[in-house]
Amino acid sequence: MFHKEGHQIILFSFIITAVGIFATDYFIAIPLLKTLLQVGLLILLVLILQFFRNPKRNTLPNAKQIIAPVDGKVVIIEEVFEKEYFKDQRLQVSIFMSPLNVHVTRYPISGAVVFSKYHPGKYLVAWHPKSSELNERTTIVVQNETFGEVLYRQIAGAVARRIVNYAKVGATAEQGADAGFIKFGSRVDIFLPVGTPIDVELNQTVRGGEQPIAHLA
Repeated sequence: MFHKEGHQIILFSFIITAVGIFATDYFIAIPLLKTLLQVGLLILLVLILQFFRNPKRNTLPNAKQIIAPVDGKVVIIEEVFEKEYFKDQRLQVSIFMSPLNVHVTRYPISGAVVFSKYHPGKYLVAWHPKSSELNERTTIVVQNETFGEVLYRQIAGAVARRIVNYAKVGATAEQGADAGFIKFGSRVDIFLPVGTPIDVELNQTVRGGEQPIAHLA
């Protein structure tokens, strides 16, 4: 299964690959060069297909848990001052996605979307400390009866050039449901109340839509 955000790119890639293989077969007489070019086109197609894959996840809704919104590696767990929305101290958990990870963003918790804002910006590498403030990003806040307000932020990276956000103010967020997509390398930050028990460690690989990253104290 492929994410809907990739349908046009996948179709275009199939056409380019087919035309490229036909053209190299017709115009290039050197067997080794022909093979290398054709294999290169097929590898590029496979990479695009795997990037836009959208595997089904078995989400077990739990109001007392925050689940990972994306696949990737935990790169930050620290207390910070969140200055856009809360304007106070929060516990930040950041997950970095390489181009090989699934890039679907899923709601980390159920509730009502009370804030959603897009910020244009730069394209620093996603693990850069300032990427959450300077890069293209979206900030979404979900109001939950158990946790209160939980903020997550989609951040574009050095390769990512488009963030897709489905979370609109007034919408109902369902834990684990599709909340957006970030194309080609990125990061997601989650901001929780200080003191929230964390269920993951630095450099741990997490699975979006299924794996708990924090729970109610």
